[in-house]
Amino acid sequence: MSPRPYNLGKRQEPIEAARQQVLDAARRLLGGTASYTAFTVDAVARQADVARATVYYQFGSKTGLLEAVCDYLAEIGGLSGLAEVFADPDPVQALHRFVACFGRFWAADRPAMRRLRALALLDPDVGAVIAARDQRRQHGLTVLAGRLGADPDHAVRVLTALTSFETFDTLAGPDQEITAAIPDILRLAEVALR
Repeated sequence: MSPRPYNLGKRQEPIEAARQQVLDAARRLLGGTASYTAFTVDAVARQADVARATVYYQFGSKTGLLEAVCDYLAEIGGLSGLAEVFADPDPVQALHRFVACFGRFWAADRPAMRRLRALALLDPDVGAVIAARDQRRQHGLTVLAGRLGADPDHAVRVLTALTSFETFDTLAGPDQEITAAIPDILRLAEVALR
């Protein structure tokens, strides 16, 4: 006879609440700290008002926490819409939808995105997480470039640069929503792919 499965029941809710509390604290810390070295597991635990062990229990490591923050940003930024992008039979329309999808994603939490991208240059743990995410975006662009019939090497390099957070952030400027850059990026992509 197999043992009865263990059910956390009501204990699951506080565990999930603590996880969300830590993710929200990590976002606040990323978006609001003055120092790049201020993003540590200890600082996130203090900001979330939980024990350091809770952060490690929930995420395993600083890298695990960063992965979870990126997943959370992807969720609130609507990256789940990428599945529809690749289902679109029109490759030009698919590219437009891809750019718009990433515009919404980068806009999900602009200060946290900006800090993550900057930290990636300074901290190898953050750099590895961000590089893996950028490679996924680049892979998607490789698929789209193939569907567009463009020179894949050139098209992917150009589209990777155009769909980066840094390009969206710069083109939107400090006074506009980051999604305001979408039309400019689409125009630049069309010119580059001719």
